[in-house]
Amino acid sequence: MVVPQWQGSSSTRAMQLIDGAEAIRGDLPSRSTRVVDVPNGAGDALGTGIQRFSSIVTVRERLREGLRTEAEPVVCIGGGCGIEIAAIDHAMRSSNGDTAVVWFDAHPDLHTAESSPSGAFDGMALRAVLGEGHEVLAASNPVPAERVVLAGIRSVDDSETRFIEESPLTTLPGADVTTESLLAALEATGAGSVYVHIDLDVLDPADIDGTHWAEPFGIPLASLVELLAAVRGRFTLSGAGITGFAPASAAAASDDLAAILRILGALTR
Repeated sequence: MVVPQWQGSSSTRAMQLIDGAEAIRGDLPSRSTRVVDVPNGAGDALGTGIQRFSSIVTVRERLREGLRTEAEPVVCIGGGCGIEIAAIDHAMRSSNGDTAVVWFDAHPDLHTAESSPSGAFDGMALRAVLGEGHEVLAASNPVPAERVVLAGIRSVDDSETRFIEESPLTTLPGADVTTESLLAALEATGAGSVYVHIDLDVLDPADIDGTHWAEPFGIPLASLVELLAAVRGRFTLSGAGITGFAPASAAAASDDLAAILRILGALTR
């Protein structure tokens, strides 16, 4: 399911997320790929403190509708991290709530409209998955915090740090995530299935160029592929999302696609 939503980003080059989603779509099997229509306009905050709120709500509803008839686990391709609310809601429904979430991301995305310095919804995505934040965008089937594992985070705002310190979610920061630590954290959730979120900025910048918020000392591509294989080997996959691909040009997209297809292969083989 390809969802080229750009409206949740605060980057001045947010619309490059459309190009990234389209570049990935070009290498997907057409018979099993569907595209969710994203409004051309930016949308309005409508007094919520969330930039482009109206368009984000529209995309969430369209993705929900597209997922409604899907019986098999779905891989959603963004666009930004905000697409994950509908996708994880679907995984929670399909698994009767028996789903943990591993959130591979350089950033924890735990803001609300009140704490966010930018008002960008992508930075609030995981908080919405937990059922918090604005009531319209908060998950209908929230994931309990004790079933969330944050992996690879290395750029955390103060308000997010405070939330993490007071929350039962698990953090495996930086590039020090090991197969053993990740599997142990997921097993401790007691869940039988796992939804895997991957914001491509979780990777070390040496392995991918086309992200807006690159942070040093990320997870090497080879290590991420091994981690995904280990998760697939131990748990049922209830769904996955790949977000944050924003290439500067078509040539730059081609340079990064081999890495992204390796990640897709690890999720789907």
